[in-house]
Amino acid sequence: MTHLTAIVLTYNEEEHIQQCLETLSFADERIVFDSYSTDNTIDIVKEMNVTVIQHAFENFAEQRNSALSAVEDFAEWVLFVDADERVPTELAEEILQVIQESDAVGYQIPRHNYIFGKLTTGAGWYPDYQTRLLKVDKARYENPVHEVVVLDGERGTLINHFTHYNYKDLAHFIKTQEKYVRYDAKIMFDEGIKPKPQNFILQPLRHFRWRFFELKGYANGWHGFQLSVLMAWYELKKYMILRNLWRQKEEA
Repeated sequence: MTHLTAIVLTYNEEEHIQQCLETLSFADERIVFDSYSTDNTIDIVKEMNVTVIQHAFENFAEQRNSALSAVEDFAEWVLFVDADERVPTELAEEILQVIQESDAVGYQIPRHNYIFGKLTTGAGWYPDYQTRLLKVDKARYENPVHEVVVLDGERGTLINHFTHYNYKDLAHFIKTQEKYVRYDAKIMFDEGIKPKPQNFILQPLRHFRWRFFELKGYANGWHGFQLSVLMAWYELKKYMILRNLWRQKEEA
C-alpha cells in the first residue's frame, strides 16, 4: 500500500492549523513541521494527536528539503499543504487515486485563492499551480525565497483545487508584500542589478498592464483593479529598496 504523508510547515499558525489538519485526515500520517512557533500552534496540534517536528527556519527551500529528509525512511509520497490552505474532499480523492496509478513523480495542483474574502480568478491568482504532491526520493527544492521544486521525472497536473485563504485583509496583504519585495530586492542587489531611472516608471506600468489586462484582472472588476494597482505599487517599491541598498553600499 502506498504511504502518503501530509506535511504542514508552520510558524505561528494558531488561526489556521486546526482547520487545515482536519482536511488532511485522508493521509496515512500528518506532520506539522514547525519553525519554533511562539503562539498556541503546537498546543493545538498536540491536542489533535498529530506529529510535530521542530526545525529552525533558514529559508523556504531548506525547510521543505529538511521536511522531505525527515520522512524519507517511511513515506513514499508527500503532500505539502500550507496552514492557510484546505484540501476539499474531491481533491483528497483524486490524490489517493493518482498516487496508486500514475507514473509521474510529482503533481501540480491548482488553487482557488480567496483574497479579502473574495475568490480571485484574475490578476495572476489562477490557476496558481503549486507542485506539492511529491514522490519523496524524486524531489528537491531550490531557491531560498520563492522556492522551486525540481523533479527527477514526469510532472502531472491534478484537476481539483486547493482552497487558499490567501490574504484576509489589506493589512495582511501589505505585511506579506513588504516581506517579499525586500527579499526580491536583496536578490537583485546580490546579483549586481542596479536600477535605472526608467525602471521607476516603466516597471510599475508594465506590471499593472500585465496583471490587469494580460492576466485578466479586469475579470474580477474593482477587486481585480485594486489588486493590480497594489502589485504595481510593490513593483515600484522593490526598485526603491534596491536603490537604497546601492546607496548604502556606496556610502559605506
